[in-house]
Amino acid sequence: MKYLTTISLITLLNVTAMAKEIKTEILINAKPEKIWSILTNFDNYPNWNPFIKSIKGEVKVGNKITARIEPPEAKGMTFKPKILTFETNKELKWLGHLLFAGLFDGEHKFDLIDNKNGTTTFRHSEKFKGILVPLFKKQLDNNTKKGFEEMNKKLKELAEIK
Repeated sequence: MKYLTTISLITLLNVTAMAKEIKTEILINAKPEKIWSILTNFDNYPNWNPFIKSIKGEVKVGNKITARIEPPEAKGMTFKPKILTFETNKELKWLGHLLFAGLFDGEHKFDLIDNKNGTTTFRHSEKFKGILVPLFKKQLDNNTKKGFEEMNKKLKELAEIK
């Protein structure tokens, strides 16, 4: 029994080491509808979005899209995530994989929280899992998080234009 507990603990530690989450948040002085219209106008991403350079395909639950990200001071990548959630004015979430599931997976999420006072809290996050996550931890903490923050600031600027 003690042997099984040790193996379970080692497995738990390894799974924890192979996971990473980035969370960012910004208060935007605009209603969710305005932010959502900017966030879901994917054709316009190349004109304003410093992090996600393009999204192509029909964005609806169950569909795969093609997304291109370019984190600051890092190599860009194109991948084909599957849309998990698309709730108008509230949430967009997708799951992408590097080559195949379990290697380096990312569940990317945009949340719009209506503060009921003309402002919206925009939460931009991603949960990473897979055996390659420890190798990319430093890049995720620096470049990827910085990319999220830059995108958030630009989204705020656009949404707050009267």
